[in-house]
Amino acid sequence: MVVGTLELEIFIPGSSSLKDKRRIVKSLRDKVRAKFNVSIAEIDFQDKWQRALLGIAATNTDGGEIRNTLQRVKEVFEQQGECLIAAEKFYFFQTRSD
Repeated sequence: MVVGTLELEIFIPGSSSLKDKRRIVKSLRDKVRAKFNVSIAEIDFQDKWQRALLGIAATNTDGGEIRNTLQRVKEVFEQQGECLIAAEKFYFFQTRSD
């Protein structure tokens, strides 16, 4: 089994409050969950109103498929207009198979 994770730090220039930020992050999270079979959560900067760090995780037996899926998730963030990607980190882990 292969586990892939993607950390996306996003900047939300149109947000003027935590309420705005939460609305935007929730909308993006719901879009990603509906379109892809991944887990997604806000993992840092909960008290910042224009910044969020999102963690996205996927598992599969094929590492290439995970890489593809996480790349397509990233494209969802790039194509919508409410946030900008400030930083990204991809991680892949191969579990031991007996």
